[in-house]
Amino acid sequence: MPTSHDLFARAQRFIPGGVDSPVRAYKSVGIEPRFVDHAEGAHVHDVDGNTYLDFVQSWGPMILGHGHPEVLEAVRTQLERGTTYGAPTELETEAAELVCAAFPSIEMVRFVSSGTEAVMSAIRLARGFTGRDKIIKFDGNYHGHSDAMLVAAGSGLLTLGIPSTPGVTEGTAGDTIVVPYNDLGAVEAVFAGNPDQIAALIVEPVAGNMGCVPPAEGFLAGLRALCDSHGALLIFDEVITGFRIAYGGAQERYGVTPDLTTLGKIIGGGFPVGAFGGRREIMDRLAPTGPVYQAGTLSGNPVAMAAGIATMKVLGRDGVYADLEEKGKLLAAGLKRAADEAGIPASGTQVGAMGTLFFTSGPVTDWKSAALSDTERYANYFRKMLERGIWLAPSQFECCFTSCALTHEDIENTVLAAEEVMGELAVESFRAPGGG
Repeated sequence: MPTSHDLFARAQRFIPGGVDSPVRAYKSVGIEPRFVDHAEGAHVHDVDGNTYLDFVQSWGPMILGHGHPEVLEAVRTQLERGTTYGAPTELETEAAELVCAAFPSIEMVRFVSSGTEAVMSAIRLARGFTGRDKIIKFDGNYHGHSDAMLVAAGSGLLTLGIPSTPGVTEGTAGDTIVVPYNDLGAVEAVFAGNPDQIAALIVEPVAGNMGCVPPAEGFLAGLRALCDSHGALLIFDEVITGFRIAYGGAQERYGVTPDLTTLGKIIGGGFPVGAFGGRREIMDRLAPTGPVYQAGTLSGNPVAMAAGIATMKVLGRDGVYADLEEKGKLLAAGLKRAADEAGIPASGTQVGAMGTLFFTSGPVTDWKSAALSDTERYANYFRKMLERGIWLAPSQFECCFTSCALTHEDIENTVLAAEEVMGELAVESFRAPGGG
């Protein structure tokens, strides 16, 4: 059977960089990627015969764990009926009803095939609704790879050290204004300097693509007030936070209502999906009822809808989010304690079932403070944890996700592994030149 090394060499002949998404290349952690053979529950298994506890979860969607029986059954049932029709199905409406019930700000929703497509469409809709052109976004927030959103973006761009990207025109970039996350004063200044020009402000309500960075107290409410004062729409990008930090996402957790919301990941139960939704008067501007055009052949794909419906129904049961919250806190506290006891500078963040251990003395409140992290130390930490069977994101600037499938014993074992690793990192630091 071919090894991960063999498969990576083969992939590089036919796929740019050997991967279909840049962060999967593992360049920032200094090793070749592991190729996955299969997964179940809280574990992934690579082609080399190794088993890992999974804290990546396909970058967020697998909140129930891999191969949840109710999701698999829903998918099997739908596969026997067909994979796609290019026509409406009852599943789309059922999924839409569940999303609208979970997010009171969403009166109508449209499904698409990815988070990038959801954001791109929401931005177009905001411009069409307001008749304005400019968009405000935040440094280090990632909203997919559409042109207007690749200005000072997070995720793979931060991981690979790419400040911007060729192929985005100056005109497109010029309509996107970037401000520091958690800085209301900077937002207010932009609105004041661009009167009646801002169509929308888009924000990850809890940043998840420069690592997990929570909003400062009053930040989201302040954005809501500024958008109201200046006639702009407030867009919450809840592709990561939606159904993860609460059933109704960040807007439920923090009590702030956006005009538009983008969703993805969890609502597809492991299949490609995205969605955007909001107030009826805004959504009615979409074709065919309105003039703002958006379309997609596989939008509302019945297999993804079936998986998403099953996932949302399981997540809606009593006690699910209390359990996820407890696990998230236990993991975050344990990893931070391991670093502290070893004398390794670290700052931990956690919101619900997502968090990050930053290798910096912290605190981390925006991209400027996140960027102070010791990425070489993170790479060493990542490799050592992988050797101990812990599958983390191959980047300092991504989240660690907990799932329903993880047990308390799994978390305890992860913390024990971290304690060993932190001890080794401390010894290596002492031995390094200038380390004492």
